[in-house]
Amino acid sequence: MQTRSKMARLSAHLTWITGLVLLTLFFNSWLEQRNNPNAYLAASMSGKKVVLASDGRGHYTAPGWINGSAVRFIVDTGATYVSLSSELAAQLKLESLGKGVADTANGRVSVDYTRLDTVRLGGIEMQNVDALITPGMQGDAVLLGMSFLHHLQLTQHQGELTLVVP
Repeated sequence: MQTRSKMARLSAHLTWITGLVLLTLFFNSWLEQRNNPNAYLAASMSGKKVVLASDGRGHYTAPGWINGSAVRFIVDTGATYVSLSSELAAQLKLESLGKGVADTANGRVSVDYTRLDTVRLGGIEMQNVDALITPGMQGDAVLLGMSFLHHLQLTQHQGELTLVVP
């Protein structure tokens, strides 16, 4: 009888543990989708249109490529240039084309000008895009500024940003 009782308790514990594991997996998946809704960005067949969903904070983030290397973009219509950290620029082997100063949300900063051979977001790709290497930037995110975006038509509606090549 005691063996049967122990087996029943073990079975109940395993059921609870399995339930908690499944709930954790579901919750993690839900958080990932909420915070990174464009993780599996698909371009339209023509390559002329990309639709981004806003993340949980209202930002538009998406995977993309610079010179063939995978990066994470944050769409920033307030940024004049595509901007990236010194660390990421070193990983991408970007060269400085000259020094300058830029006005940012955090004040004036020294920057290096550079040019990106290719920038791709979904099916939209552009060549020879001006960019800034910003030493004060932290992390691996790239601000996708107007040096890329000004070539596109942007429409924002109900949590979606549509980018179209005119």
